[in-house]
Amino acid sequence: MRLSRFGPAAALAAILIAAALALPTLGRDAAEPVRQPGFQDTVAKALPSVLQIRTETGLGSGVVFDGDGHVVTNAHVVAGARRFEVTTAEGKTHRATLRGTFPEGDLAVIRVEGASLTPATFADSSAVEVGEVALAIGNPLGLRSSVTQGIVSSTSRTVSEGNGIALPSVIQTSAPINPGNSGGALVNGSGAVIGIPTLSAVEPGMGGGIAPGIGFAISSNTVQSIAGQLARTGRVARSARAWLGVALRSLPQGGVVVAGVTRGGPAADAGMRQGDLIERFAGRGVATVDELAVALAGEPPGRAVPVVLGKDGGARTVRVTLGELPEAP
Repeated sequence: MRLSRFGPAAALAAILIAAALALPTLGRDAAEPVRQPGFQDTVAKALPSVLQIRTETGLGSGVVFDGDGHVVTNAHVVAGARRFEVTTAEGKTHRATLRGTFPEGDLAVIRVEGASLTPATFADSSAVEVGEVALAIGNPLGLRSSVTQGIVSSTSRTVSEGNGIALPSVIQTSAPINPGNSGGALVNGSGAVIGIPTLSAVEPGMGGGIAPGIGFAISSNTVQSIAGQLARTGRVARSARAWLGVALRSLPQGGVVVAGVTRGGPAADAGMRQGDLIERFAGRGVATVDELAVALAGEPPGRAVPVVLGKDGGARTVRVTLGELPEAP
Protein backbone atom coordinates (compact mmCIF):
# COMPACT_ATOMS: atom_id res chain seq x y z
CA MET A 1 0.00 0.00 0.00
CA ARG A 2 1.40 3.33 -1.02
CA LEU A 3 1.34 6.01 1.64
CA SER A 4 1.28 9.71 1.30
CA ARG A 5 4.22 11.80 2.28
CA PHE A 6 2.66 12.11 5.75
CA GLY A 7 3.50 9.37 8.18
CA PRO A 8 0.68 7.37 9.88
CA ALA A 9 0.56 9.66 12.93
CA ALA A 10 0.43 12.78 10.78
CA ALA A 11 -2.30 11.26 8.66
CA LEU A 12 -4.38 10.44 11.75
CA ALA A 13 -3.91 13.98 13.09
CA ALA A 14 -4.98 15.44 9.76
CA ILE A 15 -8.15 13.32 9.77
CA LEU A 16 -9.06 14.45 13.30
CA ILE A 17 -8.50 18.11 12.44
CA ALA A 18 -10.67 17.83 9.32
CA ALA A 19 -13.44 16.16 11.30
CA ALA A 20 -13.31 18.88 13.92
CA LEU A 21 -13.58 21.57 11.29
CA ALA A 22 -16.65 19.87 9.80
CA LEU A 23 -18.55 19.94 13.09
CA PRO A 24 -21.03 22.82 13.69
CA THR A 25 -20.01 25.46 16.16
CA LEU A 26 -21.95 24.93 19.38
CA GLY A 27 -23.06 27.63 21.72
CA ARG A 28 -25.38 30.65 21.68
CA ASP A 29 -24.98 31.43 17.96
CA ALA A 30 -26.14 27.96 16.91
CA ALA A 31 -29.61 28.57 18.36
CA GLU A 32 -30.19 31.82 16.50
CA PRO A 33 -32.31 31.36 13.33
CA VAL A 34 -30.95 32.58 10.04
CA ARG A 35 -33.35 35.18 8.63
CA GLN A 36 -33.96 34.71 4.94
CA PRO A 37 -34.46 37.72 2.66
CA GLY A 38 -38.19 38.47 2.36
CA PHE A 39 -40.98 40.88 3.12
CA GLN A 40 -41.34 40.42 6.86
CA ASP A 41 -40.88 44.12 7.63
CA THR A 42 -43.32 45.11 4.88
CA VAL A 43 -46.00 42.76 6.14
CA ALA A 44 -45.41 43.73 9.77
CA LYS A 45 -46.02 47.38 8.87
CA ALA A 46 -49.14 46.85 6.77
CA LEU A 47 -50.88 43.93 8.46
CA PRO A 48 -52.29 45.78 11.53
CA SER A 49 -54.22 48.11 9.18
CA VAL A 50 -56.01 45.33 7.28
CA LEU A 51 -59.23 44.00 8.81
CA GLN A 52 -61.61 41.17 8.11
CA ILE A 53 -65.18 42.35 7.51
CA ARG A 54 -68.06 40.02 8.23
CA THR A 55 -71.65 40.81 7.26
CA GLU A 56 -74.80 38.72 7.21
CA THR A 57 -74.17 38.22 3.50
CA GLY A 58 -70.51 37.20 3.49
CA LEU A 59 -66.85 37.98 4.22
CA GLY A 60 -64.43 40.55 2.85
CA SER A 61 -61.58 42.81 3.83
CA GLY A 62 -61.07 46.45 4.74
CA VAL A 63 -58.28 48.96 5.36
CA VAL A 64 -58.17 51.40 8.28
CA PHE A 65 -58.44 54.78 6.58
CA ASP A 66 -57.83 57.23 9.42
CA GLY A 67 -57.54 57.66 13.17
CA ASP A 68 -61.28 58.22 13.59
CA GLY A 69 -62.12 54.57 12.99
CA HIS A 70 -63.11 54.86 9.33
CA VAL A 71 -62.44 51.72 7.30
CA VAL A 72 -62.48 51.71 3.50
CA THR A 73 -63.62 48.65 1.59
CA ASN A 74 -65.41 47.71 -1.63
CA ALA A 75 -69.05 48.62 -2.03
CA HIS A 76 -69.81 45.06 -3.11
CA VAL A 77 -68.44 43.76 0.20
CA VAL A 78 -71.10 45.64 2.19
CA ALA A 79 -73.89 45.70 -0.40
CA GLY A 80 -77.26 44.78 1.09
CA ALA A 81 -75.84 44.34 4.59
CA ARG A 82 -77.09 45.92 7.81
CA ARG A 83 -74.71 44.41 10.35
CA PHE A 84 -70.94 44.79 10.17
CA GLU A 85 -68.28 43.14 12.29
CA VAL A 86 -64.54 43.71 11.85
CA THR A 87 -61.72 41.55 13.16
CA THR A 88 -58.15 42.81 13.47
CA ALA A 89 -55.01 40.86 12.65
CA GLU A 90 -54.63 40.28 16.41
CA GLY A 91 -58.07 38.66 16.53
CA LYS A 92 -59.99 41.47 18.26
CA THR A 93 -63.56 41.90 17.05
CA HIS A 94 -65.56 45.15 16.90
CA ARG A 95 -68.95 46.29 15.64
CA ALA A 96 -69.11 48.82 12.81
CA THR A 97 -71.69 51.00 11.12
CA LEU A 98 -72.04 51.99 7.48
CA ARG A 99 -70.86 55.54 6.77
CA GLY A 100 -71.49 55.69 3.03
CA THR A 101 -71.12 53.92 -0.30
CA PHE A 102 -70.15 54.89 -3.83
CA PRO A 103 -71.29 51.94 -5.99
CA GLU A 104 -70.19 53.64 -9.23
CA GLY A 105 -66.59 53.32 -8.01
CA ASP A 106 -67.12 50.17 -5.91
CA LEU A 107 -65.97 51.87 -2.70
CA ALA A 108 -67.56 52.17 0.72
CA VAL A 109 -66.64 53.34 4.21
CA ILE A 110 -67.72 51.82 7.51
CA ARG A 111 -66.85 53.17 10.93
CA VAL A 112 -65.66 51.48 14.12
CA GLU A 113 -66.16 53.51 17.30
CA GLY A 114 -64.32 53.12 20.58
CA ALA A 115 -61.49 50.98 19.23
CA SER A 116 -57.80 51.71 18.78
CA LEU A 117 -57.07 50.90 15.15
CA THR A 118 -53.88 51.46 13.15
CA PRO A 119 -54.41 53.69 10.09
CA ALA A 120 -52.69 52.58 6.91
CA THR A 121 -50.11 54.65 5.07
CA PHE A 122 -51.34 55.50 1.56
CA ALA A 123 -48.82 55.98 -1.24
CA ASP A 124 -49.13 58.27 -4.26
CA SER A 125 -50.41 55.83 -6.87
CA SER A 126 -49.44 58.18 -9.71
CA ALA A 127 -45.82 57.32 -8.89
CA VAL A 128 -46.34 53.55 -9.05
CA GLU A 129 -44.27 51.89 -11.77
CA VAL A 130 -44.66 48.64 -13.66
CA GLY A 131 -42.38 46.00 -12.16
CA GLU A 132 -42.65 47.16 -8.56
CA VAL A 133 -43.19 44.50 -5.93
CA ALA A 134 -46.82 44.28 -4.83
CA LEU A 135 -48.25 42.35 -1.87
CA ALA A 136 -51.98 41.67 -1.54
CA ILE A 137 -53.08 41.44 2.09
CA GLY A 138 -56.58 40.39 3.05
CA ASN A 139 -58.81 37.54 4.08
CA PRO A 140 -59.33 35.24 1.10
CA LEU A 141 -61.86 32.47 1.75
CA GLY A 142 -62.01 33.64 5.37
CA LEU A 143 -58.31 32.93 5.98
CA ARG A 144 -57.55 36.02 8.03
CA SER A 145 -54.38 38.03 7.37
CA SER A 146 -53.23 36.14 4.29
CA VAL A 147 -50.48 37.57 2.08
CA THR A 148 -49.74 36.94 -1.59
CA GLN A 149 -46.89 38.40 -3.62
CA GLY A 150 -46.44 39.61 -7.18
CA ILE A 151 -45.57 42.72 -9.13
CA VAL A 152 -47.37 45.70 -10.62
CA SER A 153 -48.23 44.50 -14.12
CA SER A 154 -49.80 47.69 -15.45
CA THR A 155 -51.18 51.02 -14.31
CA SER A 156 -54.12 53.19 -15.39
CA ARG A 157 -56.28 50.35 -16.67
CA THR A 158 -60.02 50.83 -17.14
CA VAL A 159 -61.92 47.62 -16.42
CA SER A 160 -65.54 46.54 -16.26
CA GLU A 161 -67.07 44.71 -13.31
CA GLY A 162 -69.59 43.17 -15.67
CA ASN A 163 -72.62 44.90 -14.14
CA GLY A 164 -72.58 48.21 -15.99
CA ILE A 165 -69.93 49.59 -13.62
CA ALA A 166 -66.47 50.42 -14.92
CA LEU A 167 -63.46 51.37 -12.83
CA PRO A 168 -60.89 53.82 -14.24
CA SER A 169 -57.21 54.15 -13.33
CA VAL A 170 -56.92 50.73 -11.70
CA ILE A 171 -53.65 48.93 -11.04
CA GLN A 172 -53.13 45.50 -12.54
CA THR A 173 -51.09 43.09 -10.45
CA SER A 174 -49.85 39.51 -10.63
CA ALA A 175 -50.33 39.09 -6.86
CA PRO A 176 -53.13 36.50 -6.54
CA ILE A 177 -56.47 38.06 -5.55
CA ASN A 178 -59.02 35.53 -4.34
CA PRO A 179 -62.59 35.80 -3.02
CA GLY A 180 -62.38 37.60 0.32
CA ASN A 181 -59.39 39.73 -0.74
CA SER A 182 -61.83 42.38 -1.96
CA GLY A 183 -61.46 45.59 0.02
CA GLY A 184 -58.05 44.65 1.42
CA ALA A 185 -54.69 46.24 0.71
CA LEU A 186 -52.29 46.11 -2.20
CA VAL A 187 -49.04 47.46 -0.76
CA ASN A 188 -45.62 48.30 -2.12
CA GLY A 189 -42.27 47.17 -0.77
CA SER A 190 -42.43 49.83 1.94
CA GLY A 191 -45.80 48.63 3.24
CA ALA A 192 -47.73 51.64 1.92
CA VAL A 193 -51.11 51.05 0.27
CA ILE A 194 -51.06 51.58 -3.49
CA GLY A 195 -54.51 50.14 -4.14
CA ILE A 196 -57.57 48.29 -2.90
CA PRO A 197 -57.85 44.81 -4.51
CA THR A 198 -61.26 44.56 -6.12
CA LEU A 199 -61.53 41.89 -8.80
CA SER A 200 -59.69 39.30 -10.84
CA ALA A 201 -59.89 38.68 -14.54
CA VAL A 202 -61.94 35.69 -15.64
CA GLU A 203 -61.23 33.41 -18.55
CA PRO A 204 -64.34 32.52 -20.59
CA GLY A 205 -62.47 29.63 -22.15
CA MET A 206 -61.97 28.15 -18.67
CA GLY A 207 -65.67 28.16 -17.85
CA GLY A 208 -65.53 31.64 -16.34
CA GLY A 209 -62.84 30.69 -13.86
CA ILE A 210 -60.35 33.20 -12.48
CA ALA A 211 -57.42 33.85 -14.81
CA PRO A 212 -54.30 33.38 -12.65
CA GLY A 213 -51.99 36.34 -12.19
CA ILE A 214 -54.40 39.02 -13.44
CA GLY A 215 -55.95 41.03 -10.64
CA PHE A 216 -57.03 44.64 -10.35
CA ALA A 217 -56.93 47.18 -7.53
CA ILE A 218 -58.51 50.62 -7.27
CA SER A 219 -55.64 53.10 -7.11
CA SER A 220 -54.79 54.67 -3.76
CA ASN A 221 -55.27 58.21 -5.07
CA THR A 222 -58.83 57.38 -6.11
CA VAL A 223 -59.41 55.65 -2.77
CA GLN A 224 -58.18 58.64 -0.80
CA SER A 225 -60.40 61.04 -2.73
CA ILE A 226 -63.60 58.98 -2.56
CA ALA A 227 -63.13 57.52 0.92
CA GLY A 228 -62.20 60.94 2.26
CA GLN A 229 -65.53 62.35 1.10
CA LEU A 230 -67.47 59.37 2.42
CA ALA A 231 -65.74 59.64 5.79
CA ARG A 232 -66.51 63.36 6.08
CA THR A 233 -70.08 63.51 4.80
CA GLY A 234 -71.20 60.00 3.85
CA ARG A 235 -71.56 61.15 0.22
CA VAL A 236 -69.45 61.79 -2.86
CA ALA A 237 -69.88 65.27 -4.33
CA ARG A 238 -66.75 65.33 -6.48
CA SER A 239 -66.29 61.99 -8.18
CA ALA A 240 -64.10 63.08 -11.12
CA ARG A 241 -66.18 60.58 -13.11
CA ALA A 242 -67.72 61.44 -16.48
CA TRP A 243 -71.51 61.44 -16.70
CA LEU A 244 -73.69 61.04 -19.77
CA GLY A 245 -77.12 61.38 -18.17
CA VAL A 246 -78.91 58.40 -19.71
CA ALA A 247 -80.40 55.07 -18.70
CA LEU A 248 -79.13 52.26 -20.91
CA ARG A 249 -79.84 48.65 -21.74
CA SER A 250 -78.16 46.08 -23.92
CA LEU A 251 -80.13 44.50 -26.75
CA PRO A 252 -80.17 40.68 -27.03
CA GLN A 253 -78.92 40.88 -30.61
CA GLY A 254 -76.19 43.35 -29.66
CA GLY A 255 -76.27 47.08 -29.31
CA VAL A 256 -76.91 49.70 -26.64
CA VAL A 257 -80.25 51.49 -26.57
CA VAL A 258 -81.10 54.68 -24.67
CA ALA A 259 -83.89 53.69 -22.28
CA GLY A 260 -84.22 57.13 -20.70
CA VAL A 261 -82.67 60.59 -20.79
CA THR A 262 -82.10 62.79 -17.73
CA ARG A 263 -83.67 66.20 -18.22
CA GLY A 264 -81.00 68.89 -18.27
CA GLY A 265 -78.20 66.31 -18.49
CA PRO A 266 -75.37 66.19 -21.04
CA ALA A 267 -77.17 63.73 -23.35
CA ALA A 268 -80.39 65.73 -23.33
CA ASP A 269 -78.52 68.95 -24.07
CA ALA A 270 -76.86 67.25 -27.05
CA GLY A 271 -80.20 66.10 -28.48
CA MET A 272 -80.08 62.42 -27.55
CA ARG A 273 -83.52 60.84 -27.23
CA GLN A 274 -85.10 57.75 -25.75
CA GLY A 275 -84.91 54.91 -28.25
CA ASP A 276 -81.62 56.04 -29.81
CA LEU A 277 -79.20 53.22 -30.52
CA ILE A 278 -75.64 54.15 -29.51
CA GLU A 279 -73.31 52.72 -32.15
CA ARG A 280 -70.07 54.54 -31.35
CA PHE A 281 -68.89 56.58 -28.39
CA ALA A 282 -65.78 58.80 -28.54
CA GLY A 283 -64.59 56.92 -31.62
CA ARG A 284 -65.13 53.44 -30.16
CA GLY A 285 -67.69 50.92 -31.24
CA VAL A 286 -69.91 49.81 -28.35
CA ALA A 287 -72.05 46.67 -28.47
CA THR A 288 -72.98 46.32 -24.77
CA VAL A 289 -73.65 48.53 -21.77
CA ASP A 290 -70.41 47.28 -20.21
CA GLU A 291 -68.40 48.37 -23.25
CA LEU A 292 -70.00 51.81 -23.12
CA ALA A 293 -69.33 52.03 -19.37
CA VAL A 294 -65.63 51.32 -19.95
CA ALA A 295 -65.44 53.91 -22.72
CA LEU A 296 -67.21 56.52 -20.58
CA ALA A 297 -65.02 55.81 -17.53
CA GLY A 298 -61.94 56.51 -19.63
CA GLU A 299 -63.06 60.06 -20.39
CA PRO A 300 -62.77 63.09 -18.07
CA PRO A 301 -65.71 65.34 -17.17
CA GLY A 302 -65.90 68.40 -19.40
CA ARG A 303 -64.62 66.70 -22.55
CA ALA A 304 -66.76 66.96 -25.70
CA VAL A 305 -67.02 63.59 -27.44
CA PRO A 306 -68.80 62.44 -30.62
CA VAL A 307 -71.60 59.89 -30.24
CA VAL A 308 -72.91 58.08 -33.31
CA LEU A 309 -76.61 57.27 -32.96
CA GLY A 310 -78.94 55.10 -35.02
CA LYS A 311 -82.74 55.13 -35.01
CA ASP A 312 -85.45 54.16 -37.46
CA GLY A 313 -82.93 53.12 -40.09
CA GLY A 314 -81.00 56.39 -40.02
CA ALA A 315 -77.85 57.53 -38.27
CA ARG A 316 -76.67 60.82 -36.89
CA THR A 317 -73.75 62.11 -34.84
CA VAL A 318 -74.11 64.37 -31.84
CA ARG A 319 -71.38 65.98 -29.78
CA VAL A 320 -71.84 65.56 -26.02
CA THR A 321 -70.00 67.62 -23.43
CA LEU A 322 -69.66 65.15 -20.58
CA GLY A 323 -70.71 66.23 -17.12
CA GLU A 324 -69.46 65.04 -13.73
CA LEU A 325 -71.38 62.25 -12.05
CA PRO A 326 -73.75 64.06 -9.69
CA GLU A 327 -74.00 63.40 -5.98
CA ALA A 328 -76.47 60.66 -5.16
CA PRO A 329 -79.66 61.90 -3.45
